[in-house]
Amino acid sequence: MNTSLSRRTGAAVLCGVATLIAAGCELRDKEEAGVAVRQAEAVRAEFLGPPASEDLGLPFSEAVRVGDLLMLSGQIGNLPGTMELAEGGIQAEARQALENIRAVLERHGSSMDRVVKCTVMIDDIEQWPALNEVYVTFFPGPKPARSALGADGLALGALVEIECWATVE
Repeated sequence: MNTSLSRRTGAAVLCGVATLIAAGCELRDKEEAGVAVRQAEAVRAEFLGPPASEDLGLPFSEAVRVGDLLMLSGQIGNLPGTMELAEGGIQAEARQALENIRAVLERHGSSMDRVVKCTVMIDDIEQWPALNEVYVTFFPGPKPARSALGADGLALGALVEIECWATVE
């Protein structure tokens, strides 16, 4: 790929997103401007509302799709359609959070085997080995990239929250 053309097109896309002329970008010709607008439109974000969360009055989208990438909001181990956490400690909550993730992914055309990145927030980092016992059962093949952090005060007093990014066709 011609990197000069790639850089020019990338710059044009950035200008297109911020409205070509308002951003003050100089484009070489109308064709390049047209490419920039088409590319900017192709990567527009689609905010995907949560069926259950809307009923619960939660102020966020369950997922956002940009191109072939699906970014999920964090999921805790609440029972679907309720604010009630799964009973049984970190493993029960982790299992339910991952089931909730699976449901969101499938609702929006993806699946667990298309997850590329997870972020795990855990209330008690000492529970990390117990969480991992459940986590690996949801990702038996290649594991997604993952970040983790100890957290104090997750929503609803949850013990774990997991967010992820996945590809979509």
